[in-house]
Amino acid sequence: MGDYYKPEDLDRFGEVGKHNPVLFNKFLEWYNAALAPGVLTKREKALIGAAVAHAVQCPYCIDAYTKACLEEGMSLEHITEAVHVAAAIRGGASLVHAIQAHNAADALSL
Repeated sequence: MGDYYKPEDLDRFGEVGKHNPVLFNKFLEWYNAALAPGVLTKREKALIGAAVAHAVQCPYCIDAYTKACLEEGMSLEHITEAVHVAAAIRGGASLVHAIQAHNAADALSL
């Protein structure tokens, strides 16, 4: 069995809009606007993209934003540090939900 994620499939992203081009074009408009330089630079947004890509575990996004970071002059040290920040926040977000378990246990205790 081959790999589920194929790097060349990233180049096929436009096919997602085949059956509803109106919504896909609205997404692209929003996506491009969100990634355009503003208060944050293109470089900063590329690094945020790399961190988020790892947090949501999208291999296509990891490839794309790693490339974007390298094109913006960043190194693997930059990317790795951003990934650690994303992982730490994701880990903390999981841990804080333990309070839900505590609250549920307290409510169910006789």
